[in-house]
Amino acid sequence: MTTEERFGRVIDWFRENMPVAETELKHSDPYQLMVAVILSAQCTDKRVNLITPPFYDRFPTVDSLAKASREEVFELIRTCSYPNNKAQHLINASQKIVNDFDGALPQEIDQLMTIPGIGRKTANVIAAVAFNKQALAVDTHVFRVSARIGLTVGSKNPLETEHQLTRNIPLEYHSIAHHWLILHGRYVCQARKPKCNECGLAEYCLYYKESSADLSGL
Repeated sequence: MTTEERFGRVIDWFRENMPVAETELKHSDPYQLMVAVILSAQCTDKRVNLITPPFYDRFPTVDSLAKASREEVFELIRTCSYPNNKAQHLINASQKIVNDFDGALPQEIDQLMTIPGIGRKTANVIAAVAFNKQALAVDTHVFRVSARIGLTVGSKNPLETEHQLTRNIPLEYHSIAHHWLILHGRYVCQARKPKCNECGLAEYCLYYKESSADLSGL
């Protein structure tokens, strides 16, 4: 199977079996999404969704967060991973948005990446989810699943994975493909024990093909 054929079949399968795929982070505006995505780094969406309601109540706007103390922010997010760093990132990000962008989160990826705590993955998520742009964020799930299936070959980092995926996935699917691959990695193609026997992509998957060959040779 060629790379083009594999991409085509994988996309067709997702289009049929997962026509709706969205972030599981709860939010109601770009500011809330920014907070949730920053908190989600090396933390589960489930945990973030427990933390954010009281956080949004206390800091309903980017302006209110820009004036917050690190200690107060820390207390609200202390149960997520790396709360000290994330508290400072959230405050610095809000201050940057207030001072440089008139209090409105920018829509362009390059501008988003100038904000403290927002790297390329986070910028892509915000651009895609909050502003409906065709951007494909690569997190650990996307990186792993893409390599296992064979959508990427020899990729050493998230940026290489992003380039290989966006080169082969039609532009109109970049945003939803991010969610397809994340959700597939979260619930089926899990890191430690992928559920290959339940996976509808098994017949197109290099990992499954190689694993089956290894077992048949025992």
